Amino acid sequence: MRTKDNLEAFIDGYNTVHVYMQKGFYDGISRSFHLKDQFGEIVPLSIGEKVDAGTHYCYVCTVDAPIKVGREYVLYDSHCRTAKAKYSHIVKTKQFADHFSPSYKQYGCIYKPAETTFRVWTPVASAVEVVFKDKEGDRIVPMQRNSKGEWSVVVKGDLRHAMYVYRVHVNGEIKETYDPYNLFTGLNTGFSQVNSIEALKLPEKVETVPMKQQTDAIVYEASIRDMSAQKDSGFTYPKTFAAFTEENETTRIKRTGLSYIKELGVTHVQLMPVLDFGSVDEEYPTLYYNWGYDPAHYMGLEGSYSIDPFDPESRIVEFARLVQDMHKSGLKVTLDLVFNHVWDRERFGLDVLIPDYYFLMDSWGNYSNGSMCGNDIDSRPEMSRRYLVDAAMQLIDIFDVDGFRFDLMGVLDYTLLNEIAKEARKRKPDFMIYGEGWDMNSFVPHELRASQNNQMNMPQVGHFSDRFRNVIRGDSSFLGDKGYPAGKTEVINDVKQVMAASILEGRFDQPYKVVNYVECHDNHTMWDKNRKACEGQPRSERMKRQNLTTAMVMLAQGIPFIHCGQEFGRTKQNLGNTYDKSDHFNMVDYHRRDEMDMMVEEFKALVRLRKEHSSFRLGTGQAVRDGVETSDINGKVLVYQTKDENERLVSFFNPTNETIHCDLHGCGIVLHDSAHRTFGEIRAFELQPVSVVVVSMKD
Repeated sequence: MRTKDNLEAFIDGYNTVHVYMQKGFYDGISRSFHLKDQFGEIVPLSIGEKVDAGTHYCYVCTVDAPIKVGREYVLYDSHCRTAKAKYSHIVKTKQFADHFSPSYKQYGCIYKPAETTFRVWTPVASAVEVVFKDKEGDRIVPMQRNSKGEWSVVVKGDLRHAMYVYRVHVNGEIKETYDPYNLFTGLNTGFSQVNSIEALKLPEKVETVPMKQQTDAIVYEASIRDMSAQKDSGFTYPKTFAAFTEENETTRIKRTGLSYIKELGVTHVQLMPVLDFGSVDEEYPTLYYNWGYDPAHYMGLEGSYSIDPFDPESRIVEFARLVQDMHKSGLKVTLDLVFNHVWDRERFGLDVLIPDYYFLMDSWGNYSNGSMCGNDIDSRPEMSRRYLVDAAMQLIDIFDVDGFRFDLMGVLDYTLLNEIAKEARKRKPDFMIYGEGWDMNSFVPHELRASQNNQMNMPQVGHFSDRFRNVIRGDSSFLGDKGYPAGKTEVINDVKQVMAASILEGRFDQPYKVVNYVECHDNHTMWDKNRKACEGQPRSERMKRQNLTTAMVMLAQGIPFIHCGQEFGRTKQNLGNTYDKSDHFNMVDYHRRDEMDMMVEEFKALVRLRKEHSSFRLGTGQAVRDGVETSDINGKVLVYQTKDENERLVSFFNPTNETIHCDLHGCGIVLHDSAHRTFGEIRAFELQPVSVVVVSMKD
């Protein structure tokens, strides 16, 4: 943020300094400016353009002597008033990138029993120190700079478990920060710990069965905290990594936590953010609730989910066990990564080291706000891209996770997603990469955004289909708007398109790029939306409509995505955004699940149906074009035909309150009837109101 003080100066290029003077400060007038560094050397400035910047005037000055990056500069005006000259947009220039191309392959803390090496990259700093924190006081060790702007020091002795921060001298200020390259992080990201993954006793990795194709996945979104927050659900340490996979006699009897997830038959569990976030106090985790879309550290794990948040090792070991426990249960793990913005830019470790480099900004110092959080990550500079790729790969290499879901992916550039996908697939050929491909209004050029509009440039990256969501769920911005399963039959032609993964209408070129959903952590749950959209209908009918909605998600071409609790009509008490509400609104309510268990059984039947029938999981765009046909009955009932070399199926979706006569024009065997009225071998049948019937054709 600029124009906060009377006089400000920003070094925005090797030849450009922007000076801001408040209009009430000497009437915003100065006849001259110059810079002085910490050695007393003068750098003259020439005033060019003077721009009206609201409360300030902005003087665009050219630099008449070389700027030596890393020195501290002070601006002087003609009144001998001074201001710190801050390195800003200069870090975005090609000249800066060429001068300070990094040379080290590894940064952060590199531990060995005999010595530990510390490395950071911050060309703009005038000094960097490692500060060891202990009861006897700070121990300060200066670091040395090389020509690439890298700072390093080797400290002798066995330092394992020592706590430290970096003390950085930059832009006339001295700040301390955790080590952004070290996953051993302390309470509330207050410090880092000297340690090594090799020194921990992590669980042995369990191999999972690789998927043949991405459309074999059935993704189930869940929160670490929500799954075990309800009282008396059998968990020793509720709301933690450990609780998420704890199984005991109580959890099995009550069907809670992992004991419940396993019975559903899904293939992947997508965990809401588990990387360190800033919106919960790790020391008192029950005082606050937050989903965690407020990243504080991209290489550290969230301490509030740990049994012992004071111990940097604990959260690592506990999360590693969680992943392997899931693998033992036949489930793969997908992580929700929030690489588009951070909780607090000025306290974010990378920004402390080199302000502005890792965030999207223009040459005038304005920050991009496509994320609506006041700061957007800039994924294009070399060290930013490298950091994000390394952070992602670390999660695979150490914890053995199986997929990434990217929050507000459209803020990033698509080449980053392609690089992450490429490196991930080297490690696991069936690794999943998908995210929110909304075309966010960021400073990234439209043609480079990782948005749906550029899906053809991301061959291994999937996108949440808002087209599917809006047609099947109804408009999320208007609670009363019905989706097709709720009775909005006039969108039947749109339904035909989204059931074919929007390939026939040219929105996507491959079905594995399409993640079909009607409910996620955002917005009202499907049940709460239909409570308004289907107002006046009895609960029994709304249950049928919820089942019909889920059936369309499960049987459409593409990848089905289910929000935890959708299968039993989860409610958040009619609240549309519960990101910081209490456990009362967010916890998984197993008592409600028991009341709605008939819906759960319907969901499990749909999961089995998708798994057992390959024509619901066509793997290529050509297979969809060859294997999917849609028609309708009376312009209201969808007839959805799917085929491949194994089968030919016909599915009927009836959102009306009418009983519809259906003629198969051949002989078929009923695979599924949500109304439980049609069985066996048939040639015609009566399709019940608000129901789905799936038939396998014999000829």
